[in-house]
Amino acid sequence: MDQKEVFDAIIAILKPFVKNRDALATVALETAIQKDLKVNSARLVDIVLEIEDRFGIEVKDEDAEKVRTVGDAVTLVLREATHA
Repeated sequence: MDQKEVFDAIIAILKPFVKNRDALATVALETAIQKDLKVNSARLVDIVLEIEDRFGIEVKDEDAEKVRTVGDAVTLVLREATHA
């Protein structure tokens, strides 16, 4: 799975949780999940669980806490998928 495929899958996972639909239209790797997309911190747990299910990976708590941007999520998936 390449970066573009992971990016698209992450956006699909984020979509139901995003409060700022305008930011979603122009989302990029550097887009901040909480600040730009207005996803609340409680929903981040749901997002991480969805990522784990979608990609068949296990995300450690300390890694999940470092996911601040869409790019962070993509990097995490690519790194964990190669170790799985």
